[in-house]
Amino acid sequence: MKSDNLYEAAFEAYLRRRGVAVMPILEARRSYLDAAEVKSPDFIVVSANTSKLVVDVKGRKFPGSGKGGKSRNIWHNWCEREDIESLTRWADRFGESFRGVLAFVYHLAPHIELPGDTQDLFAYRGELYLARGVLVSDYRAHMRTRSPRWGTVYLLSDDFRELVKPISHFLTTPVAGVELVEAVPGERPA
Repeated sequence: MKSDNLYEAAFEAYLRRRGVAVMPILEARRSYLDAAEVKSPDFIVVSANTSKLVVDVKGRKFPGSGKGGKSRNIWHNWCEREDIESLTRWADRFGESFRGVLAFVYHLAPHIELPGDTQDLFAYRGELYLARGVLVSDYRAHMRTRSPRWGTVYLLSDDFRELVKPISHFLTTPVAGVELVEAVPGERPA
């Protein structure tokens, strides 16, 4: 976690309000797994339901921008390939009870209105955010190269719609064959 990253701070505050055990990982220096240097995750999260997550937060604005900076209703989901590889390695190292999750925290523009009962819609410092997540294993299976030069990857819109879940979905204990989704009332800025 970077102490000056507003998206990570908002995500941490949201989890704390939910009563989730959250340990921010300070990214002042690189970490090592075995002899190899690897990017650190942003958070280790353990919910009351014993769900265990290794989380990397990706902050994005909605609406996003398209070519030439023009505003478009795009839910950007790109990240660096290194984020995927590192998060996968951390989740594997912590053991099979841990799941790697890419958390997409969207800062919503003031004119965007979502229903008040939208899951994982929350206010932080007078601004409205939406928290969504994708299992890193699912992301990795469907990712495409965005920019070879910058080492970025993304999901096609249809794949993203299929894989993305409210972040509260990942805060429940996974049960084979049953999808658990916890409703969270929306919260508007004061």
